[in-house]
Amino acid sequence: MNFIKEKLPIILGVIIFILLCGFTYYYLFEKEMYYYTQIDNSKVEELDAKEDMKYEYTLTMYEANGHKKEISFKTSRILREEAFLKIKYYNIFGVNNWQEVKYEELPDKVKEKYNG
Repeated sequence: MNFIKEKLPIILGVIIFILLCGFTYYYLFEKEMYYYTQIDNSKVEELDAKEDMKYEYTLTMYEANGHKKEISFKTSRILREEAFLKIKYYNIFGVNNWQEVKYEELPDKVKEKYNG
């Protein structure tokens, strides 16, 4: 019984460490978040012509709950002015992909940010 009492703090420490590593991995690499934005071509920057992705947008984006964040992403072409986008975002990788959506598809808190 003394053996277990002596080793219990170490065992608990290892378990807590493993859980923290798992949560950190999930938050940084697995957790996907979605942001919504409207294209403003005055905020596009042309990149080096040798790159596959020739343009970089830095736009204000909103989560479904209305919280905003400045996010940059690259594209191979200029996007349609005033189009709404749904952005898939990872904390460590940034923008994974995007798709154009209609105003009606935006979450209500995001619609409040734009004049439809």
